[in-house]
Amino acid sequence: MEWLYDLFTGSNVAHAIFIYSIVIAAGVILGKLKLKGVSLGATFVLFVGILMGHFGFSVDPTTLKFIQEFGLILFIFSIGIQVGPGFFSSFKEGGLRLNGLAMSIVGLNIAVALAIFFIAGDVKITDMVGILSGAITNTPGLGAAQQTLIETNNPDAATLNQSMSMGYAAAYPLGVVGIILSMIVVKVIFKINAEKDSKSIEEEAHQSQLAPHIETYQVSNKLIHNINIKRLHSIIERNFVISRVKRTSGEIINPKNETELHEGDLLLIVMSDQDVEVFDAVIGPRVDMEWAAEQSPLVSRRILITKTEFSGKKIGQLRLRMGYKLNATRVNRAGVDLLASPNLALQVGDRLTVVGDINDINRLAEKMGNSMRRLNEPNMFTMFLGIVLGILVGSIPLKFTGMSVPMKLGLAGGPLIVAILLGRFGYKAKLVTYTSSSANLLLRELGICLFLASVGIAAGGNFAATVFTPTGARWVLYGFLITFLPLLVVTLVARGKFKLNYCTLMGLVAGATTDPPALAYANKTAGNDAPAVAYSTVYPLTMFLRVITAQILILAFT
Repeated sequence: MEWLYDLFTGSNVAHAIFIYSIVIAAGVILGKLKLKGVSLGATFVLFVGILMGHFGFSVDPTTLKFIQEFGLILFIFSIGIQVGPGFFSSFKEGGLRLNGLAMSIVGLNIAVALAIFFIAGDVKITDMVGILSGAITNTPGLGAAQQTLIETNNPDAATLNQSMSMGYAAAYPLGVVGIILSMIVVKVIFKINAEKDSKSIEEEAHQSQLAPHIETYQVSNKLIHNINIKRLHSIIERNFVISRVKRTSGEIINPKNETELHEGDLLLIVMSDQDVEVFDAVIGPRVDMEWAAEQSPLVSRRILITKTEFSGKKIGQLRLRMGYKLNATRVNRAGVDLLASPNLALQVGDRLTVVGDINDINRLAEKMGNSMRRLNEPNMFTMFLGIVLGILVGSIPLKFTGMSVPMKLGLAGGPLIVAILLGRFGYKAKLVTYTSSSANLLLRELGICLFLASVGIAAGGNFAATVFTPTGARWVLYGFLITFLPLLVVTLVARGKFKLNYCTLMGLVAGATTDPPALAYANKTAGNDAPAVAYSTVYPLTMFLRVITAQILILAFT
């Protein structure tokens, strides 16, 4: 049985993979256990790693460091690619207020942490950064801080990083509790009826002005008789598409810009929901009509864009009417329908809805790819090119007054920024950044599990002796204060002054702390996707700030 003993206690590659597999498998299973609907998810891998480390299981330090940092890069890069397309648009309209509130939470978290650091005087800044990262349940911030400490060439970096990990682990459990508790407290203070707020969100969603709206109109306004569709676009200065026209004779045609409209024609129009009243006034009455039941040579089909040459091309550049006798009506991107306006730039993975003859549609589909198999193929070139660029960006020294050493974005900040930029603008360089949801989730979960397992194994040896002491108890208290006080202040302001819907408020809190367990609780409480929308609105900026500020704290106070 010596071979089995070697697997547990050796120092070779098989031993390392064996220990990591045990830690991750056990952590994932235990992370699925729920207490009142809340689970820790992959974060439980950290605690299993600590337990294994406590009982003497270890991995070669060089191997452990490589796996930890590579896991962090995978996790960070996958997040950046995912949030990149919506990162800049999250600052528009209502998102600006939500991001402002999220930034307030980030700032107050840091202010409370620094206040404790200066007033208490019994905790090192490295430990405080670990406590801060655990209190706001932000693992990338911890990784960025640890990487930055290594970059400073501090001779005690390894020891300090272990202590930082212990602070993170000590503060994390009550961090999750504090986040959810803040949601409950604001609900009690303002006597919020969660069901009422949920219904209000659903009514707003029903009246949403973002999704394409489809109506059938009968031409009755004499002012538009005998004018063509091109002229109609100049009269109604809105984005819209006339998908089909049914003449009074019963003939159904696929309209072009030169197609004239006559009294009694039925028009199937795709428009923005907010423009319905304009069309009511200009065209004529709305008509209930089942176009699918009509005997027509025209059909509507979705074409999946899988060829890279179409990435970044605008719909107007495709010349669908001239070249294919087709009308584009909608674009489905990541589950969201968009109006097929001429200036809308396409991306690989989009689903373009077109109307026309089936043979013409098939010709276009063949040209655009329309192959799910292509999308299932991983885009390894873009991924590793992004990692290369991310490491280069992360290695650039940035000098700031008052800092003893130049700041670097490191292996966390660099890949994050590059991934966000690739996710948003990669198509302009003809780079395919599309990754299926399942593939992205796999990379993200693999990366975070490798990172957390490494952190846990490294910190486990001294964890009990450090945390289960009066010092460790104070760390837990400090973490709870860092979590709860800023959230309480901002949620009171958000609800009291801005009258933020409770469902949106819960998503804001979960997103500002980048906490999936809190989001799961919010989704269950709300019963709709409003928390998830708010979460995704503030998550990109919050994640970026958490990673950068963790590094700044290390550089400024060490």
